[in-house]
Amino acid sequence: MEGRVSPVGSSHRIPAAAVLFRGPVEPVVFLANFALVLQGPLTTQYLWHRFSTELGYNGTRHRGNCGNQSADPIMQEVETLTSHWTLYMNLGGFLVGLFWSTLLGAWSDRVGRRPLLVLSSLGLLLQVVVYIFVVQLQLHVGFFVLGRVLCALLGDFNGLLAASFASVADVSSNHSRTFRMALLEACIGVAGTLASLLGGHWLRAQGYANPFWLALALLIVMTLYAAFCFGETVKEPKSTRLFTLQHHRAIVKLYAVPAPEKSRKHIALYSLAIFVVITVHFGAQDILTLYELSTPLCWDSKLIGYGSAAQHLPYLTSLVGLKLLQYCLADTWVAEIGLSFNILGMVVFAFAATTPLMFTGYGLLLLSLVTTPVIRAKLSKLVSQSEQGALFSAVACVNSLAMLMASGIFNSLYPATLNFMKGFPFLLGAGLLFIPAILIGVLEKASPHPEFQQFPQSS
Repeated sequence: MEGRVSPVGSSHRIPAAAVLFRGPVEPVVFLANFALVLQGPLTTQYLWHRFSTELGYNGTRHRGNCGNQSADPIMQEVETLTSHWTLYMNLGGFLVGLFWSTLLGAWSDRVGRRPLLVLSSLGLLLQVVVYIFVVQLQLHVGFFVLGRVLCALLGDFNGLLAASFASVADVSSNHSRTFRMALLEACIGVAGTLASLLGGHWLRAQGYANPFWLALALLIVMTLYAAFCFGETVKEPKSTRLFTLQHHRAIVKLYAVPAPEKSRKHIALYSLAIFVVITVHFGAQDILTLYELSTPLCWDSKLIGYGSAAQHLPYLTSLVGLKLLQYCLADTWVAEIGLSFNILGMVVFAFAATTPLMFTGYGLLLLSLVTTPVIRAKLSKLVSQSEQGALFSAVACVNSLAMLMASGIFNSLYPATLNFMKGFPFLLGAGLLFIPAILIGVLEKASPHPEFQQFPQSS
């Protein structure tokens, strides 16, 4: 089968000979997340040290004297600036990606998954190039925002995930879909764990520049794999214009056009559930590095690396837990268990004043990520095969909105509550997670009938 690429409506084909072999989508997700996680904590630490230098803050965060600086106004200003610029970066990327990820996701339903994977890969590649210029040339930190916006214009990581999850739905059966979704998320986790462990040690040994160069090399490999090795999963790709409203109409139809009884309502409510879960996940992730850098924890880059690895380990442990729990429990109960552990982990983070307690919180999150693959699989089963791309572009839209809300709420709330209770955003996250827990239980009681019967395509 030939993959057809038509970025602006022209009929341009990648010759069959140009595809070296028909590889799966998992390596693309693995390499993309490895590069992103390698950059994430490093960018936050770079901003911290950059603002510390500019403001003349030379306080150390070693355990012996960090606790004596809790009231240092300059340190609090460094924290606030770092948190706000993280928010600006996320806002710039997510506001642009909110439109483009939905457009490109639905577009991939017609032209195939490969074009979107290639475009998103190029966007991530362009972003890390801008970051390297900022670090190497000491450019204004506002260029970090420019890098995020340029990446979002080409699909960003959300567009890449939309194409990846849709490609899994293209070739999986109803029975295997939940586990396949979890397997794809496990690739995210393994990549994140390895990148976090490497990034912390590398920063201590050689500074900020070299990890960004590795991210650049990995993204080049990923782009080449997406273009020439990924096996297209859309059975009959067609030449289709990119700039047309029909792609957004396909998403609106998921929620507005009458369908089998209750199905559309279930799509909306499951979308709300995954929205809240992702909001809490990324909101907590946004402030965890800053939370660990400052008093009373005062972690160095090595501990930051271990903490970031612990953040991503649940992707792998949740895969194993999901497989084991599915032998004796329905998917709905598996999701509820994951939410329970997530809530407990957030509460522990809120009161963590020591390193052992912080890692106890990470330990409680080991099963926290069984929830999202369950919801994705349930959503996928509520639509027909021809709507999978539109569905996962809608989920990408939900993902963008959730990350936008996460950045706005948690990055604004964290500096505002420094003098009141530093861990308050985590308590808020724990409370919000009761919403999807209730929704999933209610939706299971009112399960839609009938669901569309799905069958795998030949890849």
